[in-house]
Amino acid sequence: MIIHGNCLEEMRKMEPNFISAIVTDPPYGLSFMGKGWDHAIPGPEYWKECFRIAKPGSFLLAMGGTRTFHRLTCAIEDSGFEIRDCISWLYGSGFPKSHNHFGIEGYGTALKPAWEPCILAMKPCDGTFKQNAEKWGQAGINIDGCRIGTEGATKRTHQSEYPKNENGSEDRSQHWARTGHNIKEISKGRWPANLILDEEAAQMLDEQSGTLTSGTLGAISKKKNNQVYGKFAHANINAFPANSGGASRFFYCAKASSSERNEGLEEFESISNMRVNAPRLIENDKFNTKVKNHHPTVKPLKLMEYLIKLIKPPKNGILLDPFAGSGTTILAAKRLGFDAIGIEKEAEYCEIAKARLANFQKKNIMTENKQLELFAKAG
Repeated sequence: MIIHGNCLEEMRKMEPNFISAIVTDPPYGLSFMGKGWDHAIPGPEYWKECFRIAKPGSFLLAMGGTRTFHRLTCAIEDSGFEIRDCISWLYGSGFPKSHNHFGIEGYGTALKPAWEPCILAMKPCDGTFKQNAEKWGQAGINIDGCRIGTEGATKRTHQSEYPKNENGSEDRSQHWARTGHNIKEISKGRWPANLILDEEAAQMLDEQSGTLTSGTLGAISKKKNNQVYGKFAHANINAFPANSGGASRFFYCAKASSSERNEGLEEFESISNMRVNAPRLIENDKFNTKVKNHHPTVKPLKLMEYLIKLIKPPKNGILLDPFAGSGTTILAAKRLGFDAIGIEKEAEYCEIAKARLANFQKKNIMTENKQLELFAKAG
């Protein structure tokens, strides 16, 4: 759902402890392209309302600018949230917004942008994490749902029976010991990191690192006269296989579709992307293309899906984006089956957001009808 209005006023209409997650890309306070809505960082009053309507234990993710995110972080913290981390989104296609017209050859005024911070904050739990999960359904970060895939499974082995004591009876205190029997393939992937890449950043990182081999753990066996393992004398740890590739394989890579920005906007006017902050190098004819979604700070859909999945509660809930823009976060939530509310004060961006959501719903209905037709024919 997209609400056209001032987010501060709209949030004040909401009940306390109502929202399960907040993911947003607020103004960076840089007066970007002369846009009035980007003249200042949203102050503590905005985040206090976010805090009030968020459930205990729920998380907030807020994108920021490299020059101003310290003020964003302070405003969020001053409203009551705990700052848990700062995720770095690295992209390889930014271009420098620099000037060198002040008479000194070779000097400029800015560096090439290559990353954006994303503040990870949490409303304090009501009791322990376990108590909070039982009462409010909020249960920390979705680690397993956001693991980074590996090439090939990691082997973890489990024994077929308990090891024996000296008297021949089972020693259940050693049930964790690993043997070469009943090998089970585990391929959950790597623990999610506080670094996210786009495809170009991943490619550049791999070019620098080259092909690496890591993760090898040789087989370890308890020798008869070795006392290192103490009472776990029969324990064996089998080899974990190595895995190779570029350094980017340790991090999530947000792959963006070239068409996702304008999908569902066929009836909208096309505008030259010279007016849009597309993070691209000024080369070839990249700036001669036309865009229908002319919001200047559209984030990749896959990036927002991953961030939402990271803090999505295990059961049903509602996500809020108080600075919805052209609706990417809300669309990403819908694609994940997560109910979401977006608030946007600019009417032109509201229309774009609503059209993108309507297109997604239309495609879903068409897919469901097709599946029903196939099911009917099969029956």
